[in-house]
Amino acid sequence: MSLFELLILAIGLSMDAFAVSVCKGLSVPRTRISHSLICGAYFGAFQALMPLIGWALGVQFQSLITSVDHWIAFVLLGAIGINMIRESQEEEACMDASFAPGAMLPLAVATSIDALAVGVTFAFLKVEIGWAVLFIGVTTFITSAFGVRVGALFGARFQSKAELAGGVILVLIGVKILLEHLGILG
Repeated sequence: MSLFELLILAIGLSMDAFAVSVCKGLSVPRTRISHSLICGAYFGAFQALMPLIGWALGVQFQSLITSVDHWIAFVLLGAIGINMIRESQEEEACMDASFAPGAMLPLAVATSIDALAVGVTFAFLKVEIGWAVLFIGVTTFITSAFGVRVGALFGARFQSKAELAGGVILVLIGVKILLEHLGILG
């Protein structure tokens, strides 16, 4: 996986966290830099941790399923992407204004579940996991911290567009992986 592909994947994965961060920015009467840093830290850390866990699980089964690994990557990324596209069409109520661990932890876990599945595909694609999780974590930190500011400044206009874009990106990456393994793309 090239650096550019990893960047696109990281941006796609970070869109759920960005959308929730926008909502968090909407939920407080006055945002502070600490709000952006808290969202960035929680979402970035979990978006980095989950692919690492997924990769560790995927490595255990890699030798058993190498002949169909491209199909697994295609199905997982496609399913995650389609789910994000579907969720982008739903009306979402914003959450409370709390940035306490009890409020942020469930959000961080919920927005990073898709990264767990992507981590499984990393094992099959032989991605350098250290750089990948660092890149995903930093990208998510930046987009989430920025999302709080966007929510405070512009409102919910970007929330569904971010989820839609993230979903489309993940589906396209899944299709690209499949086409490369089938020899259609070189």
